[in-house]
Amino acid sequence: MLYLSPSRDEYYMVATGNSLALNRGIQEEQVVPARYRQEFLTIAWEQVHLRSIFPFQYFSIGASLIPFIEHNDANRALMSSNMQRQAVPLSQSEKCIVGTGLERQVALDSGVPAIAEHEGKIVYTDTDKIIFSGNGDTLSIPLVMYERSNKNTCMHQKPRVPRGKCIKKGQILADGAATVGGELALGKNVLVAYMPWEGYNSEDAVLLSERLVYGDIYTSFHIRKYEIQTHVTSHGPERITKEIPHLEAHLLRNLDKNGIVMLGSWVETGDILVGKLTPQMAKESSYAPEDRLLRAILGIQVSTSKETCLKLPIGGRGRVIDVRWIQKKGGSSYNPETIRIYISQKREIKVGDKVAGRHGNKGIVSKILPRQDMPYLQDGRPVDMVFNPLGVPSRMNVGQILECSLGLAGGMLDRHYRIAPFDERYEQEASRKLVFSELYEASKQTANPWVFEPEYPGKSRIFDGRTGDPFEQPVIIGKPYILKLIHQVDDKIHGRSSGHYALVTQQPLRGRAKQGGQRVGEMEVWALEGFGVAHILQEMLTYKSDHIRARQEVLGTTIIGGTIPKPEDAPESFRLLVRELRSLALELNHFLIQNKKLSFPSIELGCPGSDMSLGGSNMKLRIWGVFDTPK
Repeated sequence: MLYLSPSRDEYYMVATGNSLALNRGIQEEQVVPARYRQEFLTIAWEQVHLRSIFPFQYFSIGASLIPFIEHNDANRALMSSNMQRQAVPLSQSEKCIVGTGLERQVALDSGVPAIAEHEGKIVYTDTDKIIFSGNGDTLSIPLVMYERSNKNTCMHQKPRVPRGKCIKKGQILADGAATVGGELALGKNVLVAYMPWEGYNSEDAVLLSERLVYGDIYTSFHIRKYEIQTHVTSHGPERITKEIPHLEAHLLRNLDKNGIVMLGSWVETGDILVGKLTPQMAKESSYAPEDRLLRAILGIQVSTSKETCLKLPIGGRGRVIDVRWIQKKGGSSYNPETIRIYISQKREIKVGDKVAGRHGNKGIVSKILPRQDMPYLQDGRPVDMVFNPLGVPSRMNVGQILECSLGLAGGMLDRHYRIAPFDERYEQEASRKLVFSELYEASKQTANPWVFEPEYPGKSRIFDGRTGDPFEQPVIIGKPYILKLIHQVDDKIHGRSSGHYALVTQQPLRGRAKQGGQRVGEMEVWALEGFGVAHILQEMLTYKSDHIRARQEVLGTTIIGGTIPKPEDAPESFRLLVRELRSLALELNHFLIQNKKLSFPSIELGCPGSDMSLGGSNMKLRIWGVFDTPK
């Protein structure tokens, strides 16, 4: 056995390890696939320098975690590798029934679980530390408790060893956020059926049972960090205080005497997390009349500070779990104080969240049904998810079907399977034979003949939960490993009633962070024109966009209950176009014509640069060239 670095590996012709042994009698005539200098070749056996023996060495870590990867299209395997990085650690993790055997090594290499460095005996265990004695000394291992990751998920370690137990070197002491028993655990094994259901799972949509919500099956915790700094300005230092003028009392209800939100408070969108005042230089003329009167008569100094508090943005509701006030020596503008607030959110799975398997089979939750309405098996168990069967043939990721059926057998037999890639190097159709044999054994041991029926192996007749009638065709059911991804609807849903406008174009801002509007582009206008919705189109292009005067008239007529008038003058975007053309030395004037009884019996057109006149009975309009002299 020879271990090669990647730099040395390029200079050898390495045969793939798909076949375990070659017939020595025909080695001279046999042609084998090999790789050489990052290319795949087909060469004679005698040209081979080395032969790879480990099937994982062709794949990355993400691809090595996909069971039955040889049955999937390469594009879907690539999607699965990326989506496993986007998986959210769940509050109750679970090991996969069908895996590849690399889950334990990935978990150990990640550094998430706490591991014993030498043998000893557990002296004390708690949620925040584990103390064990060994080699004549006592060692205390601190555990991670509710810390924020770079993806705003929750990192937490749970102790797995009881007090008084003797441990060996390398044994797991505490599991991390996405490990169970030292193995990677990113998702859940749920009961799945592949069938259409009233169109709610068309186009990669997924139907869910409410058991996944109420049972906290796919519940995750997310921690967000909000911070603010205090600087020394030219008019004085900024102050952290609870006394913020002109703010409603309920926005300040969670602040302590220092002006910082209290630990354990429940905060909603718009609440003040840190109260801060920034000093400003104000002229006498900028004071309100009543302020000037107070200064003149009573000599009361009116505050000139501006409120610059840290407010909770949209969608940030949750519980304050940590407050950190970092004070540095010499609080100058180059060395400001920093206050960090950590807020935890509990998120159940809901409509709009993204879920995915390990074969690139991703989907969006479209509807959450009561468990009594979900399709149910012949033993009365309702399924947890309904996937669309049309997502399998065109994507060519058949590995999900094998995993689904083998997971059903493993769930009934209480077994876990670890299958290395390219298991068909042992014999042809090895994957299918393994799945069918396990299903057959599960049907015998559990005395459920519907688990494996020879007429349609892997499928079963299931019933409609609403009527109790069996469906017309047998359906594939199973227990695949399904992940919840970081793409969640709480981070993406957005709406705007009114908000800020851009200074130049006078159009609503763009983006969810700025509470912006939705862009109506050229093709969207075409779609609306195709339906003939003239009034909706006019509203989108005038009242809801950059028509300043029309916006003001909408507000006034809404208050008094009148009819909204039609906009008559040009919107601000047209005025901006005129100004930009003027910057190019192109004079463009526009006029508002009030006379509606106009007739145009003749149109006279001249050459470019000369006079062009539109002759009419009531109007005459002349357009000259830019550098021409009017005649």
